[in-house]
Amino acid sequence: MDLNSASTIVLQVLTQATSQDTAVLKPAEEQLKQWETQPGFYSVLLNIFTNHTLDVNVRWLAVLYFKNGIDRYWRRVAPHALSEEEKTTLRAGLITNFNEPVNQIATQISVLIAKVARVDCPRQWPELIPTLLESVKVQDDLRQHRALLTFYHVTKTLASKRLAADRKLFYDLASGIYSFACSLWNHHTDTFLQQVCAGNEAAATNSLERTLLSLKVLRKLTVHGFVEPHWSVEVMGFLHAVFERLKQFLECSRSIRAENVCRDRLEKTIILFTKVLLDFLDQHPFSFTPLIQRSLEFAVSYVFTEAGEGIVFERFIVQCMNLIKMIVKNYAYKPSKNIEDSSPETLEAHKIKTAFFTYPTLMEICRRLVTHYFLLTKEELTMWEEDPESFTVEETGGDSWKYSLRPCTEVLFIDIFHEYNQTLTPVLLEMVRGLQGSTNVEDTSAILIKDAVYNAVGLAAYELFDSVDFDQWFKNQLLAELQVSHNRYKPIRRRVIWLIGQWISVKFKSDLRPMLYEAIRNLLQDQDLVSVLFFLNDYLPVDDFEFRTDQFLPYLESMFTLLFQLLQEVTQCDTKMHVLHVLSCVIERVNMQIRPYVGCLVQYLPLLWKQSEEHNMLRCAILTTLIHLVQGLGTDSKNLYPFLLPVIQLSTDVSQPPHVYLLEDGLELWLVTLENSPCLTPELLRIFQNMSALLELSSENLKNCFKIINAYIFLSSSEFLQTYAADLCRSFCELLEDITTEGQVQVLKVVENVLKVNPILGPQMFQPLLPSILKGILDGERYPVVMSTYLGIVGRVLLQNASFFSLLLRQMACELGQELDQILSNMIEMWVDRMDNITQPERRKLSALALLSLLPSLNSVIQDKFCGIINISVEGLHDVMTEDSETGTYKDCMLMSHFEEPITTEDEEPPTEQDKRKKMLALKDPVHTVSLQQFVYEKLKAQQEILGEQGFQALMETVDTEIVAQLQEFLQGF
Repeated sequence: MDLNSASTIVLQVLTQATSQDTAVLKPAEEQLKQWETQPGFYSVLLNIFTNHTLDVNVRWLAVLYFKNGIDRYWRRVAPHALSEEEKTTLRAGLITNFNEPVNQIATQISVLIAKVARVDCPRQWPELIPTLLESVKVQDDLRQHRALLTFYHVTKTLASKRLAADRKLFYDLASGIYSFACSLWNHHTDTFLQQVCAGNEAAATNSLERTLLSLKVLRKLTVHGFVEPHWSVEVMGFLHAVFERLKQFLECSRSIRAENVCRDRLEKTIILFTKVLLDFLDQHPFSFTPLIQRSLEFAVSYVFTEAGEGIVFERFIVQCMNLIKMIVKNYAYKPSKNIEDSSPETLEAHKIKTAFFTYPTLMEICRRLVTHYFLLTKEELTMWEEDPESFTVEETGGDSWKYSLRPCTEVLFIDIFHEYNQTLTPVLLEMVRGLQGSTNVEDTSAILIKDAVYNAVGLAAYELFDSVDFDQWFKNQLLAELQVSHNRYKPIRRRVIWLIGQWISVKFKSDLRPMLYEAIRNLLQDQDLVSVLFFLNDYLPVDDFEFRTDQFLPYLESMFTLLFQLLQEVTQCDTKMHVLHVLSCVIERVNMQIRPYVGCLVQYLPLLWKQSEEHNMLRCAILTTLIHLVQGLGTDSKNLYPFLLPVIQLSTDVSQPPHVYLLEDGLELWLVTLENSPCLTPELLRIFQNMSALLELSSENLKNCFKIINAYIFLSSSEFLQTYAADLCRSFCELLEDITTEGQVQVLKVVENVLKVNPILGPQMFQPLLPSILKGILDGERYPVVMSTYLGIVGRVLLQNASFFSLLLRQMACELGQELDQILSNMIEMWVDRMDNITQPERRKLSALALLSLLPSLNSVIQDKFCGIINISVEGLHDVMTEDSETGTYKDCMLMSHFEEPITTEDEEPPTEQDKRKKMLALKDPVHTVSLQQFVYEKLKAQQEILGEQGFQALMETVDTEIVAQLQEFLQGF
């Protein structure tokens, strides 16, 4: 691409590519895509985005195309890679001038220079770092800032490389430029502080930006640039200086107004200082040891004493608490139980920690956390009054503990209490003792303190296990506090019910649960939304190892009705999801006993589903509720089909965007619907049209897809297979070409179930699959679980459809060009040899029945394999025959004569309709209807009749005498 002639054309096309008119935009994008691999194209782009007289949008687009081109074509091994000559020209052009006036474009140029540096620096681009170091010294403000911005992005990118050789290069770079980076940072920091003192806000803002960028560079060099940074005087000097600079910047914040632009940047810089310490502690815990004492003194001073009053802000407090937490929890600082196994570095760090966390310090931290940071604020109380639901969602959800103050204070409390529980337990118990009895509802301060202390007791529940008799406390005080109905007592009611939720899995007698259910019901009746939701967020009374249905049943109707009312009243998605989860748990635990009470919910769910069209996570919760509802309703769930089946249809249709969220739960709902269905309806059959696309996905949901296919087979095999057998067989053939062993077995099990349900038509419907299965047996399939399933399928065909088996043998003989008898001989030989691959007793008996079905026979191949057939038969007899202790006779333990409704205990789920269908199917299955003992006798008798006594005895002499003796013992009485 000739630069002079091409520049005008490329500029014109770039201009068209910024158009809002798609008729102009699309052709321009296509043309730019074609030019991506043209030599000289990126040189033209460089000339365009460095020409400050051109339109900003055009220059912005040129930068983006250049940046994307680096990702695709800069590396030597890339297809259509840029030539070395053009790359040399581009590298030189990128660092000629750092004078981009537009901030957004300047950032993009810095990023693309860093991308090139990742590949080429320092070997192909040794001049980059020296050029940057010189450029950050210039007096021109714009050039200095842009060079510093580029210096940061280059350092950040090189620091992120992880190969050993790249790490070595970055170590060398860091040690070479660290002193300069420190000087640069100190210079800009001093300049900023001087300008703040002089009251020059505009200049201070510019200097602060450079301070921030140079500190970002130092952060990357300090954290990632040294193997053992504690040996570097400069690194440790910088880290110690961080504390002094932090104090100076915090003091500066007093003189800068909150609405000032500089204030925001100042707070970001303060937070960046703390990030330097946190990152260094995370990456180099032992190098951080000399800083432990100072870090703890600094953080505790600003967060837990008056030193921080008036200057600290929330994000800074969070960072300081994270610093304390990381030191307290750091495994590198924890000695082994056997002190002699601990390293000197660990012991030194532990010694510093122990010296700092004295009883007075720990007591002050604990008291301050509880009585200051745990207190509900005026803003929170106002929000509670005005929007209780939002308050609950924010309180129980919130941001990560790393960034939000309340979760952060609670996590710090838990970690410190866990580490120093022997010291802090008496402190907390003393605070509890000072709060006995109900609190004056007019004393807001006392109420908030009690709320905070109860919060601490809940958070420390596991640590207080041996120190608090919670059962007595519940009966003697907490239960009474739940009954105080005054509006101002709401915080205590909420906290008490939450506290119970924390303790119930730690220490709470089963006998007290009815009292708890009564209390929850009262709160629901009083519409104390926040209290109920706080409890439900932390504990589900039915999600409890010691849950007893008989205790809960007296409250079932009222609880379910009140929870349903709550579901209707709440408006936020998160809240509705949680209430639905509780309702689902109730339905799951009481199962069929929920039937009288679900009418209202069944009527409401279609409306809720429609309202939640834009809220896929809420729809997931509805699907989960429907799953438990169908299981609880059993066959009565057919009344839900007008709503249920369209929901399943939508959730499992991969052409519909919501399937990304709904598919997993939708498949589960589809499966339980089939399992509990009394019959196959046309609508239920029609949904299966979704399955073909689901099988093509080959996703983690494939296992459930096979379960659904099996459920259709058990529900109505003839109707289902007549409609979908051909499509299913085609899908299976494609799947088996590229699927895991586990997936292969799942496919084969479906085929096996088809043969079990319909032994006559089944082999014809899945005929395309059977030759490869028989060939797998002949070839000695190496995976035992696959071989076992192969033998199960062929065994079914041989035993129950002998004519089709003969056709299959002929087809295989024709395909392999072998004699039919040779195929039969090889099959029996492999079957006998691989019998140990079959572990399921049913399949082992099936194998014996199938091979015995070849008798009686005059075929020389079958007579030649007679010994193996008898061996398998005796193995099968050992598997299934049990001795009657009273009569001393043997009987086949797999025989089933009639269907019995199983008796289930309270903890067991009642059988589904599918379970019953499987039982009925078993009553027709030869494995469960034919006595192996009787079958062996009859087949041997028939063989004896066609061979005569002498011929039969000669045949029996081919069998091992010990096997014959065992056989005779099993056949006693015949």
